[in-house]
Amino acid sequence: MWHELFHLTPSVLEKILRAVAVYVFLLVALRLGGKREMGQLNMMDFIVLLAVANAVQNGIIGNDNSITGAVIGATTLFVVNGAASMAAVRSPRARRILVGMPTILVVDGVVNKRNLRRERMSLDDLSQVVSEAGGNSVSEVQRCVIEPNGHVAVTLRQSDANAGRYEKILERLATLEDLVRKG
Repeated sequence: MWHELFHLTPSVLEKILRAVAVYVFLLVALRLGGKREMGQLNMMDFIVLLAVANAVQNGIIGNDNSITGAVIGATTLFVVNGAASMAAVRSPRARRILVGMPTILVVDGVVNKRNLRRERMSLDDLSQVVSEAGGNSVSEVQRCVIEPNGHVAVTLRQSDANAGRYEKILERLATLEDLVRKG
């Protein structure tokens, strides 16, 4: 019984190579899947994620049900992921390849429809994101970017009324600073 728990059928090197190959496949597949999918995991995406995990299990450990094989496969995945993360932190080129770059969706109220299509977002999706950011329409957006992690960052234009209020606040702050210096 103990022998079956820890005995490896394929070699350690084969297990490591299998885990690396599956990691690279999943990395490429998820990068091609798009940023939006990473940021918005819905029920269907969760089901696919579980099914993929089950589908690649044997690819990682081969025809082996030993604890040793599972530990080697999992350890290899952690090590490869750690190395990829370190490379992404240290090298802008590696970051572009492994993580991706932000994609600009809107600049000064003008929608980049090509980028919107590439990220598989509709105008309704974009309008919802703008609304969640406090805007009423896309025309109020100064800049909208989807980050590699799927987060959509929206910067709204400052309205003229708000700009006037802001200027008054700055003037009052300067007056207070003068009073404090003199006081």
